[in-house]
Amino acid sequence: MKKIEDLSDLNKKKVLLRLDLNIPLKNSKITDTTRIDKILPTLKYLIKKKSNVVIISHIGRPKGKFDKKLSMLPVCKYLSDKLNIKVELIDKKISDIDPTSMFNNKSDKIVFLENIRFYEQEEKNDEKFAKKLSTLGEVYINDAFSCSHRSHASVDKITRFLPSYCGIQMNTEVNALKKVTSDIERPITCIIGGSKISTKISVIKNLVPKFENIIIVGGMANNIIKYKGFNIGNSIKEDGCNSTIDEIFLLANQNNCKIFFPSDVAVGKNKDDVALIKNLSEIENDDIILDIGPKTINSICTILENSKTVLWNGPAGYFENPNFAVGTKEIVKKIIDLKKRIYSVAGGGDTIAVINNLNAFKKLNFVSTAGGAFLEYLEGKELPGISALNT
Repeated sequence: MKKIEDLSDLNKKKVLLRLDLNIPLKNSKITDTTRIDKILPTLKYLIKKKSNVVIISHIGRPKGKFDKKLSMLPVCKYLSDKLNIKVELIDKKISDIDPTSMFNNKSDKIVFLENIRFYEQEEKNDEKFAKKLSTLGEVYINDAFSCSHRSHASVDKITRFLPSYCGIQMNTEVNALKKVTSDIERPITCIIGGSKISTKISVIKNLVPKFENIIIVGGMANNIIKYKGFNIGNSIKEDGCNSTIDEIFLLANQNNCKIFFPSDVAVGKNKDDVALIKNLSEIENDDIILDIGPKTINSICTILENSKTVLWNGPAGYFENPNFAVGTKEIVKKIIDLKKRIYSVAGGGDTIAVINNLNAFKKLNFVSTAGGAFLEYLEGKELPGISALNT
């Protein structure tokens, strides 16, 4: 991909900047600024280069209709305060914007288009819409890795009409994921959680030939525990996945990859209960597996100590209850302790929540705020937003 740094002259250039600022709102107030804060280096770089920036982004799923509750205005206000410059929201329809009227006021350096998903043409990857959008800039920069698995007009088709580059965060994200998928320092370990194996099977199948260890925790580990002949009581499970597990173990054996699953667990009778540690043979019919046990934690820590690279996606238990967050916390602590010895990449919605709760965001080597794009990259899929920048 061509990078933003490859542009020799950005002075007064109108830059169309695609960002993913799909942040959570409550009563029009931002409740988590993580995604905004991560793209600040690109904005500061463009400000330093004296560019005129037109930001394209979205919030939520308005399905091609205007929804005041999903306006970009709160993000404009936040960025104005954060950057200490005026950030104006253009509330005109894109079809009504005159490109020659933009930035006539010398104080304007950054402007925002209203939520791009207010237009149904965006998600249809409409070429005419992309062409009209492109008239608002002279250069296009994609710094929205987390949207780059979508074939949308402002991610894909727009690159046909403007010189196109990746932003600082996009480049950082891709380079970090390369370190756990292609440019690997071995041994490499993947810790993967979640409630359903079916949602991660493609990731596991793609990573097994490349990784030495795959550690399966969380709700999806219950299926493997049951597959191995143990009672899992009332624990969350996915039906009809034995053939999937057969495939995982067969593929692992063929590629000398070790599959690890819990040897002991923390159970409760409900999600609000206190934790009781049990070996797998001790689980009762009314028990719910909600975390990994101390023997499993110790085994994972030993594996990490003998690794050079680690990929983490998904908590080890029901972390919403502190009684069942022990396994996840200990994994995070171990990865942080080993930071000088291993390269760590973490990602996924629940994983981000855990990392924020533990104030560990800056203590790992790289944390991806992408959800679907993160997983699809790990599956080995081609992402439209990246492919578009390579053409």
